[in-house]
Amino acid sequence: MTSPLPGSIGWIDLTVADAPRIRDFYHQVAGWSVSHVPMGDYDDYNLLDAEGTPVAGICHAQGVNAGLPSHWLMYITVTDIEASVERARELGGEILRDITGMGALGRYAVIRDPADAVFALFEPEELSA
Repeated sequence: MTSPLPGSIGWIDLTVADAPRIRDFYHQVAGWSVSHVPMGDYDDYNLLDAEGTPVAGICHAQGVNAGLPSHWLMYITVTDIEASVERARELGGEILRDITGMGALGRYAVIRDPADAVFALFEPEELSA
């Protein structure tokens, strides 16, 4: 699997209160199949295209996502997450979740831009190694 290019949208997650219902909705509407992502006491889901490639995630609004409203969160790939987070702050962005590790995948931070839109910056492990 190749790492997304810097500046590209590398992933999107949808956080919702009723993840199984919304998983089934996208399965029926878009034809996406599903793989389970163990989260301890429950599973989140990866949505897969016709070739079995993961295209998005559906997350329960619990655990690290507890209390979040339903929303799509896009992850923009960067090569230096510290510099990108600092630049976002300098330009009026609000850091909602500081740089957080995702194990072997890499690191991410959640930012609110000056227009109140929320997105994540993501530095894949391959780019930070």
